[in-house]
Amino acid sequence: MFTRRQASVLAGGLLAMPWVKPARAAWPQDRAIEMIVPFPPGGGVDAAARFATHQVTPRLPGVRFVISNRPGASGQLGMEAIFNAAPDGYTLGTIGSLNVSTLPLERPVRWKAEEFTYIANIVDDACGLWVLANSPLRNLGDLVARLREKPEALSVGSAAGVGSDDHLVLLGLEEAANIRALHAPFNGTAQVQRDLLSGAVDVASFNMSEGIVLMREGRIRCLAQASPMRWSAAAQVPTFRELGFDVVIGSARGIVGPPGLPAETVRMLEAAFRETLADPRFVQDAEKVSLPLRPLVGADYRAMVLAEGEAVRALFARRPWRR
Repeated sequence: MFTRRQASVLAGGLLAMPWVKPARAAWPQDRAIEMIVPFPPGGGVDAAARFATHQVTPRLPGVRFVISNRPGASGQLGMEAIFNAAPDGYTLGTIGSLNVSTLPLERPVRWKAEEFTYIANIVDDACGLWVLANSPLRNLGDLVARLREKPEALSVGSAAGVGSDDHLVLLGLEEAANIRALHAPFNGTAQVQRDLLSGAVDVASFNMSEGIVLMREGRIRCLAQASPMRWSAAAQVPTFRELGFDVVIGSARGIVGPPGLPAETVRMLEAAFRETLADPRFVQDAEKVSLPLRPLVGADYRAMVLAEGEAVRALFARRPWRR
């Protein structure tokens, strides 16, 4: 019979042998989860990713998220990286849902909208048209009147470029008001805000949460917000519908994974996000950082994205855009 000392020595010797390995921790404890953001830091999708991962971490014991910004081609590069990642739970992504449906209308992409693993939507952030605080365009009527008088007399920069929600809100207004602006596509909110503040563009199109800080500082104004009703954080800004133009569009931002994620991984992620989204503290924290929430989990999130895609294709049939 082994003494306690002999057993201890034997165990130590076995662990030192290269072919005897200790048991590995299971997902998600054994290594960090990469959260791909297909846009630069500082924009709305990036903000949603960082906020959501911070909030959900306590509900996934041992989890570590690493944010990886992969901008380019209006989000195409990052979304292809998400879709084509190994389905092992170690690569997820935060997306703006419209790009899933708009980009395939313009060019070949390496994803199918219906095949992403839809985990949880976090935010639905309406678009707005923004001008400098001292702009002669005092309201949306001024913008429409100027462009009716002289088409393409004003430049409108869209934060996420051709086919993005920021572009589609402009297309919607052009269709509703029978006007034409000079569209200037950008590759991120920070870039278009820089050019708006410098006067390089007359008007900028980006989401309401992305402009709220600059608006509160008195540096920019919002002519209209493309939401069904006024967002409480910008209650002074009228909606397009209030001003006579039926334009409702924004960016739903949520967490997805590649096709074929293991069922147990999906179950754990959905449960963690469902609990997080229902927590009153989560709602309060979102209000503090001006995130307009639209919590949807799993199948409900997928249904929303696919329905949005149908609406986008109908607009494209009427007003096709090309890069």
